[in-house]
Amino acid sequence: MGSDSIPQTLKAQVKTRNWKSELDKQASARQRQHLDGSTERSKELGIGNRKPVKILLKMACISHTFGASMKLGQLPASNHRQFPNKFSQLFFLQTKNWNPSKTLNSQNNFRHSNHYKSHTIFNSVSSNQTEERVTVLVIGGGGREHSLCYALKRSQSCDAVFCAPGNPGISNSGDATCIQDLDVFDSEAVIAFSRKWNVGLVVVGPEAPLVAGLTNDLNKAGIHAFGPSSQAAALEGSKNFMKSLCDKYGIPTAKYATFTDPLAAKSYIKQQGAPIVVKADGLAAGKGVIVATSLHEAYEAVDSILVSGSFGPAGSSIIIEEFLEGEEASFFAIVDGENALPLESAQDHKRVGDGDTGPNTGGMGAYSPAPILTRELESIVMESIILPTVKGMSNEGCKFVGVLYAGLMIEKKSGLPKLIEYNVRFGDPECQVLMVRLESDLAQVLLAACKGELNSVSLNWADGSAMVVVMASNGYPGSYVKGSKIGNVEEAEVAAPGVKIFHAGTGVDAEGNYVATGGRVLGVTAKGKDIEEARERAYRAVEEIKWEGGFYRKDIGWRALPLKQISSKW
Repeated sequence: MGSDSIPQTLKAQVKTRNWKSELDKQASARQRQHLDGSTERSKELGIGNRKPVKILLKMACISHTFGASMKLGQLPASNHRQFPNKFSQLFFLQTKNWNPSKTLNSQNNFRHSNHYKSHTIFNSVSSNQTEERVTVLVIGGGGREHSLCYALKRSQSCDAVFCAPGNPGISNSGDATCIQDLDVFDSEAVIAFSRKWNVGLVVVGPEAPLVAGLTNDLNKAGIHAFGPSSQAAALEGSKNFMKSLCDKYGIPTAKYATFTDPLAAKSYIKQQGAPIVVKADGLAAGKGVIVATSLHEAYEAVDSILVSGSFGPAGSSIIIEEFLEGEEASFFAIVDGENALPLESAQDHKRVGDGDTGPNTGGMGAYSPAPILTRELESIVMESIILPTVKGMSNEGCKFVGVLYAGLMIEKKSGLPKLIEYNVRFGDPECQVLMVRLESDLAQVLLAACKGELNSVSLNWADGSAMVVVMASNGYPGSYVKGSKIGNVEEAEVAAPGVKIFHAGTGVDAEGNYVATGGRVLGVTAKGKDIEEARERAYRAVEEIKWEGGFYRKDIGWRALPLKQISSKW
C-alpha cells in the first residue's frame, strides 16, 4: 500500500516523530541482560529453552508499563523516561466473566447493554489461562489513540500495547510502547512488525490508513485488524457514497445534491436559500464542513473548495445539504459485518467558540452520556440508521467491520434522529470519554468483532458521567504556531479525583518539556458521579496547566447542565 495517494494534511496526522535519546539503547541493553543474563544470546531472541514469543511479550509488557518508546529492531527499554520524575506502576484488572451479548442484527430486536461492575485492581498479571491473550498494536498518535491505549492497557487479556507512531504523552504515561519510526502507510512494514512481535490485534485509529487499505492488507496476511476495509471506509471517505447508500436503503438524512461545477452549485444554493451546509466530499481532517448562514457565505465556501482547492483532492466535488435545526449527538456501534453492539452515548462540541460560535473544528470537548439520546431514541437510531447501514453495506459486497460513528441531528421539529455523517472509527474527542467509562475488556470485544463473534460479548460501563475539555493551540482551527511550552501537565492530572489527560498534539523539547505540535493538543478528561462533578473536576485540572500558547472552551457540557448552573456560572 503506497502513501502517494494520501493527502499530505491527512498523512501528517500519523506522521512519525523522533523523540528518542541515546538512553534508549543503554536501557534496552540492560533490559535484555536482566531478562536473559546474556546480551549476545538475546540478540537472536532464541534464549535457551524459552520460547522467543514469551520473552518478547514479557519485555514489551514491562516496557509499555513504564512508558518507553522504541525504534524498529530495538528491544523496549523499561527504565527510560522521556520526562524526568515520571512514575508508572503496573496494574491489571481482575478477571471478569463475559455475559451473553446484547447485540442487534436483522433477526432480533434491540436490547441495550448497560451493566455496571466494579473491578479490583492488582499489580500483577491475571492468572486466568482460558481467555485468549493478545498483544495489540494501535495505529495513530492522537488523543483518540491515547485513550484506546489506556483502555487496552487495562484489559486483563492484553499482554502488551504498542502504538505507532504514538506521542510523548502516551509513552510517558505508560499506556503503550510507542514505535515512532514505523510507517503506518507501509503495509509491509506494519505486517513485518506485527509478526516479529506476535501482535494478535491491530486497531487502526485514524481514517487515512483505513481509506488507504491498511486493514485489507493486514487481514490478507492473517492478522486481525479492527477497522473497515478501504471499500467500506468509503462511508467516511466519500460523503456522496454515504448519501447514496442512505437513498438506496431508506436511511433518514438531510436533503442534498452533489456538484463539481461551482456555477451549478451556486444556482442550487440560490434556489434553496440560507442557512445551508456546504461539504467537501472527501476527507478533510474534520474541517471540510461549512455551515453558511447567508448566500454570500455559501458562495464563498463553494469557491474556496471547488475553485481555490482549499481541501485539495478531498474537495474535487462538494455536497450541498439542507440545514437541519436541532441538537447534535454522536452514536457509536461496534460492528462485525452482521451484528451491531451499541456503545454508550456521547455528545461533542464542534464549534471553536463558547456558545457554539465560530468555525467548525475536529471537536473542542465532549461528555458521556448524552441526555438528548434517551433509550427510546437509541433504539430508533439502531433500527432506522445503524442496522440498515450494516445490512446495506453487506448487500453492496463490502461488509463493515469496525466502529460506525454516526453524527446525528435530533430534529427540533420532529424530535427524531437524522444522519448527518458517518465516521468509520472512534470519534475524537468522544472516544476519550467513552474509554474512561468502559469497564469491559476492550481487547476481547474488538477481537470478537474481527472474528464475527459480537454475539458472544457484552459491554459494561461505569456509572456516572465523563467529560473531556480540549486544549488547542491559539489560532486553531486556522493557522497556529507550533513549539509553545506546556507546563504542569502531571500536576494537573492529580488536581482532582478521576482525571486523565490524553495527549493529542504534544512533543518534547531538548529539556524534556512538553511543547505543542498540533492544533488540538490535550484532552483533559474527568469522571464524576454526574455531569456537574465531571465538569468541575475537568476544569479544575485545566486551570492547573500552564500554557500561554493555548486556549479552551469554557462551556463544555452546557446543554446537559441544569439551567441554574448555566446562568450562575457563565
